[in-house]
Amino acid sequence: MPKVSIAEAKDRLAALVGAAEAGETIVITRHGKPVAELRPVAGPVICSPASLDWIEDQLKRFPAVRGDIQVEVRAMRDED
Repeated sequence: MPKVSIAEAKDRLAALVGAAEAGETIVITRHGKPVAELRPVAGPVICSPASLDWIEDQLKRFPAVRGDIQVEVRAMRDED
């Protein structure tokens, strides 16, 4: 995990953000001590409107799950 000083991070911010976008975590230091991390964020889960409608329909059909959740999920999946 690369370490950079605050001054270096200020000078190289665009490059460091690019490294974070590529999955790297960069530790930012002050006087040699770690004070912050620059890292990638988790991207949003994208779900189509049709998928959301399907999920909503499934929730209406199975308002309360009781018992083994794996059995319930398999039943929902196998019905379609």
